[in-house]
Amino acid sequence: MAAITAEELERLNLPGKRTELVRGQLIVREPASWVHGDVVVSLTLAIGGHVKANKLGKVLGAETGFTLFRNPDTVRAPDVAFVRRERVPDPPPQGFAAIPPDLAVEVLSPGDRPGEVRDKVVDWLRAGCSLVWIVDPIKRIAHIYRANETNTFIDKDGVLDGENVLPGFTLPLKDVL
Repeated sequence: MAAITAEELERLNLPGKRTELVRGQLIVREPASWVHGDVVVSLTLAIGGHVKANKLGKVLGAETGFTLFRNPDTVRAPDVAFVRRERVPDPPPQGFAAIPPDLAVEVLSPGDRPGEVRDKVVDWLRAGCSLVWIVDPIKRIAHIYRANETNTFIDKDGVLDGENVLPGFTLPLKDVL
């Protein structure tokens, strides 16, 4: 199968499907579940409220594409993304942003395979993302990965912390699960 580009992905029209491009190969998934959507909206509202109140930058909704690598192209689309004010492209891109977000949040679905999730985390961090949250609503846990190669596990009684990426942001995990 021939590699496709980020620009070709932008022109694809696959109604009702979620797509990403990984090293030139199209990845197509079914629409997300109710639980997944509920957790994504809860996280988006909490992060978005904090970002807006503190004028920190932009929060982008589920499935916003970011071109992380070229030749072959990789376009990832987190469930929630945050870009710091000083890094927000001006003017805003009409297609995929050619920058990584500062924070990428992935909410797991039952069909997500561990190797695929690991690959997403590696891609986000290699591209320059500072903080990656992997939230598992079924197991009621989250894994936090940082650009400095440290990571943390929190259970349902733990707190998501924006650290230096989202200063002042904290959110009990149980509030979104």
